[in-house]
Amino acid sequence: MTNPDDLLPEGLKDRLPDEAALVTRSMRAALDVFDSHGYDRVRPPLVEFEKSMATRMDGVQTRGLFRFTDPASLRTLALRSDMTVQVGRIAATSLAEAPRPLRLCYSGEVATIHADQLDPARQKLQLGAELVGSDSAEATSEIVALAIEALEAAGAVGISVDFTLPDLVDTLAENALPLAPDSVGEVRRELDMKDAGGLKTAGGEAYLPLLYAAGPFEDAIGRIAEMDAGGALASRIDGLKTIAGRIGDTARITLDPTERHGFEYQSWFGFTLYAEGVRGALGRGGTYRIGGSEEGATGFSLYLDPLVAALPPGEKRDTLFLPAGHDREAAARLRAIGWRTIAALSVSDDAAALSCTHVLDGQEPQPI
Repeated sequence: MTNPDDLLPEGLKDRLPDEAALVTRSMRAALDVFDSHGYDRVRPPLVEFEKSMATRMDGVQTRGLFRFTDPASLRTLALRSDMTVQVGRIAATSLAEAPRPLRLCYSGEVATIHADQLDPARQKLQLGAELVGSDSAEATSEIVALAIEALEAAGAVGISVDFTLPDLVDTLAENALPLAPDSVGEVRRELDMKDAGGLKTAGGEAYLPLLYAAGPFEDAIGRIAEMDAGGALASRIDGLKTIAGRIGDTARITLDPTERHGFEYQSWFGFTLYAEGVRGALGRGGTYRIGGSEEGATGFSLYLDPLVAALPPGEKRDTLFLPAGHDREAAARLRAIGWRTIAALSVSDDAAALSCTHVLDGQEPQPI
């Protein structure tokens, strides 16, 4: 009978050996892709001062963070829920004088107080890449292509990318489709909810065509261009076309120009990543400004847990059983060329029971 004290809190789970191995392989494969494109890895701390996390990116909600008082400084600390804000801090402080564009990547665990409605997990493995010093279409094209390549290396198939324009309403409201300042937020929310009636009530009737501008990229971008009579979105349309051209046929591309869920601090561009056989999004990214330095950047975060759940079991590795009194030099030589070994601790240890596939006979492995 399970001791109640051994139960884990809601939204947390153990990773047992087979699943942990899949997670590790996928993570390493993605990190290798980042490294191959010149992204240097950083390792921020697990906790920071709450105020630092809250001020580096617009839209970061501290109420979702685990918070506690630091007995040393008596200031409020927070357990990270998003590593992107930490990378922004590093870029704006320790690496402020580093040449731009600055390419950084990261991997680590994050936690939140409340789980997402579609995902009960409160602890996740987050990894990603940030290109600091540019939020241009060229920089964003590199980032989106990198995200797709990393997901492929991690094991994803049938990848699709959904583009969005997080600041669309703000841009149009300035001149092209004017709105009263106190109506902008409400119009933005109704568009995100895809509520035509609510949009009219909010005074955003002129924005109704945006509700029907979502779908496959070529069709959707054409509808956006048709309604942009004043040219307010011309640079964004050109930017989206540049990014889509870089992706080519490596992923299916869709466009939902008014989607804002998950894009609290992105500026002109955002994107969400999906894959066949995986429930929900595998990652998000886009352009943003780093609080404090106001430096433009673009990047993405991947969450591999849903992907790992959809991957087939990993192949069983050949494992060499080392009997009591085995040749240690031979065992070391075999490990050096890639063998995985399990050494007997007593003469009663059973190679088959320990899931070994070979046994060391003298200086060479023999199949069991």
